[in-house]
Amino acid sequence: MKRSVKTITAAALTAFMTVGAAGCAAEKPQSTAEEEFRPLLDTNAAYTLNVVGHYSNFEALEEEFNRFSSYYPNAEMTYTALDNYSKSGSGILSTALAGSEAPDIFFTYPWMCDWSDGDKIFSACEDLSDPSLGIDLSCIRDNLLTKDGEGKILSVPIYTTTYGMLVNEDIFEKENIAVPETYSQLISACENFKSKGYSDPIMGYNKGTDLLYPLFYPYFCAQIQGNEKALSALNEMSPDAGEYMRSALELAADFMSHGFIDLEHCSALENNYDAVILRFFEGDVPMMLATGNTVSGTQKREAMSDAFTASPFKYSFYPVPSTEEGGYFINTVSIGFSVNKNSSNLAISNEFMRFLVCADEINLMAIAKRMVTPCKDMSLNSVYAPFKKIDTRKTINLSELGLSDTPASQVSKAGWLVCNGQITVDDAIKQFGTLTTG
Repeated sequence: MKRSVKTITAAALTAFMTVGAAGCAAEKPQSTAEEEFRPLLDTNAAYTLNVVGHYSNFEALEEEFNRFSSYYPNAEMTYTALDNYSKSGSGILSTALAGSEAPDIFFTYPWMCDWSDGDKIFSACEDLSDPSLGIDLSCIRDNLLTKDGEGKILSVPIYTTTYGMLVNEDIFEKENIAVPETYSQLISACENFKSKGYSDPIMGYNKGTDLLYPLFYPYFCAQIQGNEKALSALNEMSPDAGEYMRSALELAADFMSHGFIDLEHCSALENNYDAVILRFFEGDVPMMLATGNTVSGTQKREAMSDAFTASPFKYSFYPVPSTEEGGYFINTVSIGFSVNKNSSNLAISNEFMRFLVCADEINLMAIAKRMVTPCKDMSLNSVYAPFKKIDTRKTINLSELGLSDTPASQVSKAGWLVCNGQITVDDAIKQFGTLTTG
């Protein structure tokens, strides 16, 4: 089990805090009416706190702990990155929890419930809704707080993510084209850019099943939300369940029929992170389909792009308009924090969570990482500002939707196959349950 460890102390972070505070000062959310944090433990005592997760580095957490250390100057935090944390099942996390140096706080996700020993992991979690802990969960959007069968909240969402498109707003302004808010406007904008000589009015990553995913998958989810018959058929992988994909696949097929996407150019992108971001920063792509996880890497990569450094431009992340009423805000937990109830440092672990779980602190973490906040006030990083305009009725929480991973994978594969012209909509529907992308 490969580990990358970083220890943060109050003294060592003094300089880092100054730089970090300056870096996010421009977008720091305004102070709320919440009461100032008041320590409950001995502030002069020495404490240690070990956090484990899959991020190779976690500067946003370091900044957060630095603020916490202003109350507890003798506290020390160690962050440990575990290889394959979220890829090889729960074995690595289970091993860490059972080890002699078990973590005090660790990353958790709703889909961990499906792991073979997911119960073992969540049985080790502190109930963060226990009133005696004093953790005020009221700042978190209710539909993001998952409860177990006993009504316990075992994980608090720290970051959430969504799907959409990076928009080069300077290009739209230069060409006097409005950023599209409806599907017909999306078609019209792409046509205008084509007529003005833009070979790639819109791009997306074309390996895996991502290409038009931000366009058709939120639309698909909206069609089945609250439809128990559809969800039951899809989750049971019924032979006729593929019919529920039809409208979403027809949307994907229609968009591809206009020829706005160059499959060869999209397939040349090596990954859905650095390659997508750096291609967008070349400055000649008006719209780039992406995920919030991709967007999180944009700020750091601005300086890595010679083109962007030479000619910087304003960009934002928008929902992809899949209907004449606009697009959808598909929201899902990117990471949550859980506390090991068997921790030898349980008191300081719960105290850190009590400090962390408030709108100001979580929003600062979201800004630092450029992710979507899970807070109700939605004080989003400015790059996500367009999502503030979405009607709450068009917000879908994937954890609440109720669709299992297997049918969801079939939908994404069907969409990719249709987008790449490898299969018709009708054949994709008939082959639901057996679709592969090779």
